[in-house]
Amino acid sequence: MKPLILLVLVFLGYILMYRLYKKIIGPLIFQLNDKNITPAHRFKDGKDFVPTLKEIIFGHHFTSIAGTGPIVGPAIAVIWGWLPAIIWVFVGSTVMGAIHDLGALIISMRNDGKSISDYTSKYVSNKSKLLFFVIVFIELWMVIAIFGLIIAVIFKLFPASVLPVWLEIPIAVSLGYAIYKKGVNVLLASIIALFFMYATIVLGYYFPIELPQVLGIPPTGVWTIILLIYAFIASVLPVTTLLQPRDFINSHELIVALLLIFIGIIASSFIPEFQFVGEVYNPHPEGSPPLFPFLFITIACGAISGFHALVSSGTSSKQVNKETDTIFVGAGSMMMEGLLATFVIIAAVAGIGLGLDVNGHILTGTAAFTHHYSSWQAAGGLSSKLGAFIYGSANMISNIGIPKTIAIVIMGVFVASFAGTTLDTATRIQRYIITELFASANIKGKWAKNAYITTFLAIITAMLLAFVSGADGKGALKLWPLFGAINQTLAALSLIVITNYLRLKGGLKWLWSGIPAIFMIVMTLWALILNQFKFLSKNNYLLSLINIIIIIIVVWIVTEGTLRFFKKK
Repeated sequence: MKPLILLVLVFLGYILMYRLYKKIIGPLIFQLNDKNITPAHRFKDGKDFVPTLKEIIFGHHFTSIAGTGPIVGPAIAVIWGWLPAIIWVFVGSTVMGAIHDLGALIISMRNDGKSISDYTSKYVSNKSKLLFFVIVFIELWMVIAIFGLIIAVIFKLFPASVLPVWLEIPIAVSLGYAIYKKGVNVLLASIIALFFMYATIVLGYYFPIELPQVLGIPPTGVWTIILLIYAFIASVLPVTTLLQPRDFINSHELIVALLLIFIGIIASSFIPEFQFVGEVYNPHPEGSPPLFPFLFITIACGAISGFHALVSSGTSSKQVNKETDTIFVGAGSMMMEGLLATFVIIAAVAGIGLGLDVNGHILTGTAAFTHHYSSWQAAGGLSSKLGAFIYGSANMISNIGIPKTIAIVIMGVFVASFAGTTLDTATRIQRYIITELFASANIKGKWAKNAYITTFLAIITAMLLAFVSGADGKGALKLWPLFGAINQTLAALSLIVITNYLRLKGGLKWLWSGIPAIFMIVMTLWALILNQFKFLSKNNYLLSLINIIIIIIVVWIVTEGTLRFFKKK
């Protein structure tokens, strides 16, 4: 099958599924009603609770849930073959991910904008609520620590992306000021902001920035410190100052990037060499874990991801203007992420075949793919996963007349910008989680609700993890093997909460989330158990201990959730 034909079929599929959510799932299953007053209006404070246009909140929500997730996951999962990867991306995002994200968003809005951790007590049990908090805190702890490193690595790989990423901040602040303070037309202001954003990309190309070692700290460590300080500042500012406008710019940047890649795919389709060079199905790549269940763990963002429930019930539920906007924000963002993952798959198994520079020697076709995906270990590094997408996309974009070097910078900035959005959003959500955790533990005092203190706790714990192994800021990599399973565990548990919520609404509405919940519970428990054997065989007692704790928490919440499901209303 030609890449262009596959892309068109997937795109049409997303249009049909979006209409299903808009016409049936929204009004009939979740009974959306714009007469219900949303938390954004009820608790409007101009800082966290802010009624927002759905186009702007879509930009924030999408860029927050995306980050590098829909890039790194699919970019390594194609080692099992592009067909299983594309099937899971489409089915996962439309049947499981969209209901997961939408459900978490709606339930949070109907519970005063509280996080899914907090309202678990209402739909499962009080004990499950505390255990849910533990998983959520661990996940965000790792996300904040690792995303500082991820952006640092991107800056090291693509120094031309440094200047545009940082200059986006004053551009975003200016955009927010123009929209909220001066009342400038949103579309006009965002187009002007986007123009300046791409002007900085050209500037970055001519003035790349590479940090030296500072006081014995390697560049990755220095960038990690700088980025965590930035995350602190960004997460305590009102959402209208930086978070919303920056994410709105990034959403426009996504549209431009996908449009460039799409036109590049059309142009490349006239080149005989442009075809799927990766295998259709390869269940046993060298050194890889089994396809089942690890395909469903490796591709999280792009299909279904527990982190999305944290964004839905963390920042987005506090900004949605009216209930019907949730379809566009929740389900629409998830399907857009699935579309992005589809582009990543095409770039990794077709675009990369147009040329891969290996120490000055250009490999093409199957040779390029085989070199990049020679084994699980070769494809698993962060630079390898990002490289497959960035270089594959740049190859296709270069066929429409844009120099490949500029195309690489465009895609590098695109990836770094999205990673930055995830970093500051995760920090803000962790602040909310810590505040709710204090409230649940009946810890009183103004300091327990102070945004600066709770954000400091979020940042300092992440910084301790980042530098626990040394000055390079790579400490979170010690726990990173746990992240995929923990993230998908969170998705499974979120679906249990959503299922119990729908069960209370009567009828068979719960089936829409109940079937995905069962599937995700089986896959994540399977992966956790296999990981436990692997950690024990390598005498990695730290990972083994944390993993067994996660298994116990999962079994506990699944049991409590099941008992609650069959309990009379």
